[in-house]
Amino acid sequence: MRLKYLLIPLAVIAALAALYFAFVTHWSYATGERSGWLQKLSRKGWLCKTWEGELVMVTMPGSMAEKFPFTVWDEAVAESLRQAIGKRVDLHYEQKVGLPTSCFGDTRYYITGFKADPDGVLAPGLNVPAAPAASKPQ
Repeated sequence: MRLKYLLIPLAVIAALAALYFAFVTHWSYATGERSGWLQKLSRKGWLCKTWEGELVMVTMPGSMAEKFPFTVWDEAVAESLRQAIGKRVDLHYEQKVGLPTSCFGDTRYYITGFKADPDGVLAPGLNVPAAPAASKPQ
């Protein structure tokens, strides 16, 4: 009989914790896009490994760069981002709040997709053209 009074509150607490985690992992506080140069991407963590990266955003040449740290959960997105290191990319992110541990990542910004920019745009009207395709000898 005493065990029943102990198990019911524990089951309720476990159910509430599961609902909380389901809510905070699927609900986004904000979504958006960031553009810049992909500077870094590494897999980090002692127990829970996550992909952590850094995007450098430059508004005008010669101005101070702003760094945007981010986390990637999806292995396919992380592998594609690894191929784009050093290139200009447009990242789509979701900002999540309320995740209690670093097992979910070091940042609140989780990348859900990206688009690589074939021509690096440094500023309006100032582009870095892509390398021309090599011609085949005939």
